[in-house]
Amino acid sequence: MDEMMFDRLTLFLAWAAALLFVLAGCMLTYEVIARYFFIRPTIWAAELSQLCLIWGSLMGMPWALAARRHISVDAVTRLLKPKMQRAVEILAMVCILAFSVMVTVKGWDIFYESFERGRTSGTMLDLPAWVAELPVAIGFALLSVQSVIEIVGLLRGKDIPKGAHE
Repeated sequence: MDEMMFDRLTLFLAWAAALLFVLAGCMLTYEVIARYFFIRPTIWAAELSQLCLIWGSLMGMPWALAARRHISVDAVTRLLKPKMQRAVEILAMVCILAFSVMVTVKGWDIFYESFERGRTSGTMLDLPAWVAELPVAIGFALLSVQSVIEIVGLLRGKDIPKGAHE
């Protein structure tokens, strides 16, 4: 998969994540109305909205990194010379890569164990636990790929992307 194709994938996942966040909001709104106005709480709204938030947050990470829409404190790095800023940015991407690989491996282990043992959520819906665990491995694997793309781009002289706060 080339970089352009991966960019399309991350953009698609970002839009899917946005849709999941809207769905979570709709489900929770429905739950509040059902619970407090009709005294008919649901057994599904809270758990399914949590799944939407988990999947949405983790699937949106690669796009957030590429677009620099994550939280970034750059008060000190802005004072550095451009070459040093680039070195610090590369170091930050290497740290993200290392952390993401570790979380991917551990997340996969947790997912696989739950899948193999047939663990469930223990709630009224009693969903398989792996449904909430799988996005950790997938999301951080995708974040690992995005961090490699960022490192390669920075090493090739690509401008350091500025976040949306600019």
